[in-house]
Amino acid sequence: MSSDPWGRVDETGTVYVRTADGEQVVGSWQAGSPEEALAYFERKYDGIVVEIGLLERRVKTTDLSAKDATTAIDHLRQQVDEHHAVGDLDALRKRLDALVATVEARREERKVLKAKQTDEAKHAKEALVAEAEELAQSEQWRSAGERLRALVDTWKGLPRLDRKSDDELWHRFSHARSAFSKRRKAHFAALDAQREEARKAKEKLVTEAESLSGSTDWVGTAARYRDLMTEWKAAGRAQREAEDDLWNRFRGAQDVFFAARGEVFAERDAEQGENLKLKEELAAEAEKLVPVKDLKAARATFRGINERWEAIGHVPRDARPKVEGRMQAVERALQESEESEWRRTNPEARARAAGLTGQLQAAVDKLRGQIDTARAQGNNARADKLAKELEGRQALLDQALKGLEEFGG
Repeated sequence: MSSDPWGRVDETGTVYVRTADGEQVVGSWQAGSPEEALAYFERKYDGIVVEIGLLERRVKTTDLSAKDATTAIDHLRQQVDEHHAVGDLDALRKRLDALVATVEARREERKVLKAKQTDEAKHAKEALVAEAEELAQSEQWRSAGERLRALVDTWKGLPRLDRKSDDELWHRFSHARSAFSKRRKAHFAALDAQREEARKAKEKLVTEAESLSGSTDWVGTAARYRDLMTEWKAAGRAQREAEDDLWNRFRGAQDVFFAARGEVFAERDAEQGENLKLKEELAAEAEKLVPVKDLKAARATFRGINERWEAIGHVPRDARPKVEGRMQAVERALQESEESEWRRTNPEARARAAGLTGQLQAAVDKLRGQIDTARAQGNNARADKLAKELEGRQALLDQALKGLEEFGG
């Protein structure tokens, strides 16, 4: 009979392994010596040890699923429990028990991690929905449309939630996108309709302008062209191609008329040199009123100068802007002086300025709070957008404060 610390072979060739529960039959060996029998079953034990070691490393160093790890553990435990090896089987059972505990711990960690990831995904999708619903009310059609498309890409990159939550959030998200698309479509449909109305209106203006191009009623026709230009601006823009073609026709008709009128008026320019000299003298007389010291007297003097100015008649066309500009500069100085005096003495204007300043200050404070909140939530896109709006409000506030200073605070 042959034996070692963990097993023995009796006279009949039966191989035994020693365990905490006593000896267990491993198998029968008839092919050689008892030493060879023990060595064979010890090698089987060593094989199981190697498999357990490999599984331990896989559990600790790879993302082996808990299900696959449990299956592998059960397979090894069956080999140990069947006692077909000689060695410290109880130690192997303890290692397998420890490995079960490790797998369970990792299962819990993954469960916690998955719950955390799900919670983060839910908050992320809720934030996307909130932004989409805000964008749905925007009239910045291009930028809002681009942002909504970017939000869809972001949504696709997030993990799914439970079906009910995911479907509810997606419904809100999709509804916001649809609402924006409907508003944008309606806006551009209305814009197209407006442009078509503008085209029809401008067709009529062009027809009339072309019919007037041969007129010799220099004053009346010029006045009508000015009216037509006012109507043109009020009509709005047509489609780009139509707008350009109509404008070229409209402008061309005016050019024909005004070129003909210019030839006639050029003959008169020679007679208007003396008028120019007289008006330059009046402009110089008016300029002496600036800076304004006595507003009432200055205004009376300027009226007298202006009456003499109107009585003189026309000056050469090329000299008119300069000499008239000098008179206009004086008139502006008088107007500014009047406005300054009015603002200084008008309590209602002071009250309105103070009220406006308060409203603007409140708006600025509110925007700053919204920017801080957006930054805290990690919504830098919204914070940047609000910061641009804040710049405009702050500029208005600075202007209002400056105006308030003119009332003495």
